[in-house]
Amino acid sequence: MQALLEEVRSGQVASYDVPQPELRPGGILVRTAFSAISAGTDRAHREQAEKSLLGKALARPDLVRQVFNCARIEGIKAAYQRAQSRLGMLSPLGYSCAGVVIATGQGVQEFQPGDRVACGGTGYATHCEVNFIPKNLAVRIPDSVPLDVASLTTIGAIALQGFRQSQAVLGETVAVIGAGLVGVLTIQLAKAAGCRVIAIDVDLERAERAKQMGADLALCSADTDIHLRVKEFASWRADVAIITAATPSTGPIELAASLVRDRGRIIVVGAVGLGVSRQVMYMKELSVTLSRSYGPGRYDPQYEEDGIDYPIGYVRWTEKRNMQAFLELLASGEINVAALVERRCPVEQGGTAYEALKGTGAYTILIEYTAASLERVLPRSNASLQVARALPAGDLKVGCIGAGAFARDVILPALRKTPGVALLSIATASGVGSESARRMFGFARAVSPSDLLQDVETGAAFVISRHDSHAQYVIASLSNHKPVFVEKPLAINREQLDEIRWAYEEEKKKGRAPFLMVGFNRRFAPFTEALQRFFAHRQEPMMVHIRVNAGYIPHDHWAQRSTEGGRIVGELCHFVDWARFIVSSPIVAVSANALPDGTRYNRDNVVATLSFSDGSIANLLYLANGDKSIPKEHLEVFCEGRVGCIRDFCTLELTRGGKTKRTRATRDKGHNREIQATVQAMRSGGQSPISFEELAEVSEASIAILESIATGESVALQLAHSTALASKPELQQSSAT
Repeated sequence: MQALLEEVRSGQVASYDVPQPELRPGGILVRTAFSAISAGTDRAHREQAEKSLLGKALARPDLVRQVFNCARIEGIKAAYQRAQSRLGMLSPLGYSCAGVVIATGQGVQEFQPGDRVACGGTGYATHCEVNFIPKNLAVRIPDSVPLDVASLTTIGAIALQGFRQSQAVLGETVAVIGAGLVGVLTIQLAKAAGCRVIAIDVDLERAERAKQMGADLALCSADTDIHLRVKEFASWRADVAIITAATPSTGPIELAASLVRDRGRIIVVGAVGLGVSRQVMYMKELSVTLSRSYGPGRYDPQYEEDGIDYPIGYVRWTEKRNMQAFLELLASGEINVAALVERRCPVEQGGTAYEALKGTGAYTILIEYTAASLERVLPRSNASLQVARALPAGDLKVGCIGAGAFARDVILPALRKTPGVALLSIATASGVGSESARRMFGFARAVSPSDLLQDVETGAAFVISRHDSHAQYVIASLSNHKPVFVEKPLAINREQLDEIRWAYEEEKKKGRAPFLMVGFNRRFAPFTEALQRFFAHRQEPMMVHIRVNAGYIPHDHWAQRSTEGGRIVGELCHFVDWARFIVSSPIVAVSANALPDGTRYNRDNVVATLSFSDGSIANLLYLANGDKSIPKEHLEVFCEGRVGCIRDFCTLELTRGGKTKRTRATRDKGHNREIQATVQAMRSGGQSPISFEELAEVSEASIAILESIATGESVALQLAHSTALASKPELQQSSAT
């Protein structure tokens, strides 16, 4: 399918051929008919995107700090590679579109294929022929509203939320500062509510055009008599000023403060400078309110991605209900946008539309998806599976699912430099990310996840996607008889783990030798292997102490979501595996507790105790309430008068007989050695570097930590495994065999 994408490094916008996005639970696939470019918002974005690297750095000092922190901890080369990785990405554009539903995901009841829908959301309602849209970011379009007009719905919801925040009522005077697309929509909304409206812009011609769209008075912000004219029109001053301009200048808010009456209201919708004289604000006792995008629910992943709605009795106007209300105003004729949707551009020439915005006063340009382009979407063609370049004979043809930051920074570079690997195909849930990775790492083709797993040419699958998708891709890989490497965690709950066990045993029952490896890289670190040799041939149980200063991350981070398994299953599993490797004895029981601090830390301060069959004990501290300046990982082992200590995989200390041997090196957590060992085993037809039984044991122990925290009781793994087997008689039979 065609997608309009921006190259992060250069800011160039062009149309690319990318795979169709994957249908996921809780959302719909929409065949786009029209998508809207908001001139003001996108013009500001383009100015930022087209800056030099120095300009970008000055505009985003937070990202520069991240690069310096990475260089300090992992070295200049690693920091440079990560920066280059991000600059080489392709980024989707757009956030407002309309089209027709072509498929619905699990858990979606309110939409059916064939429904006409308006869609919103950055990263979702993009300039692509097909978009995946979470159900709370889509609304049905009334029959009387054309698709081209409906493509402005999300932008209309922004204007509507700003107007709601103003609390303007019948008869009040509203000054709209900034007569761009959001501005003229705000003007029409205010007129529909019975307000008197003043349109103000730095460009008088644009302000006069806004008067044609419904404003009662048009003014240029540079006019010396602007205050007098407002007083004449409003008998005194404006009751409300709604700022829809986009500029770093503080001019708009200073103007608003001077134009509104005592105890007047200023609503900031656009991205403007917020500095204003306290004296002016104080003397008038003004109130300033920022309007957040389309309305309540925006930036809340539980609302937008998980589909959890707010009760209407408590939150009347969510972003979805604002979108519905705007469509109803379009259907009734109270809002007329016909003059705003006259300029069109086919998606294949979308780059020229962005160029045209620089020298035109257009409110918007609609990206149009013609009948010819839509025919490429459904039914899906296997044309995307044509190999773009020849691959070396005899190499392991690898297909990778996932191209996020960890994949780009760690796994994909490791695969690229591993001998005997041919990078065949790359897939992502969105489709867009796969094309970025194909260009960056030299994959032969970009495809969808399902096509990758069904492709007979794919010799091995590497799953590096979001945690909640790991189990389904592992099971699909096993079912398609493909060796599979999956990043941790293997599963995020016991149900997923049981399904993987069942699929693995089914393959064995058919006489096959399934290959499954999980990315527990720390056991492959040079310091880990040296520490294990130090304790070789021990005769006594071990005491293992692991402290992870993980640091705080906010509740809205994707790793905190229950649907992703959380940080304990998602990261602490690394250290469960490390302890299992060092002790080299099965884990038989797990007990855990957490600080009662769920409000801030989401119960991320955890102490877990692992009991091993040989009597060894491992104590794991996972902490979110510490200072991040302290090194993250501290691992100690005590046994037979010896002590081994690894400090953040930069320092190894081995102490025996009162003498300590200390080794320092560049941090190496074992990723490259892990990938090399996995590829070698896959190519030779050998067994996984970690046995399936051990992978399942570590995964179950990690899940058991959460169960122990919830119940306050110790969890015996053998008993838990027996319960899982009992729930699947066929798995129990194969396991006994």
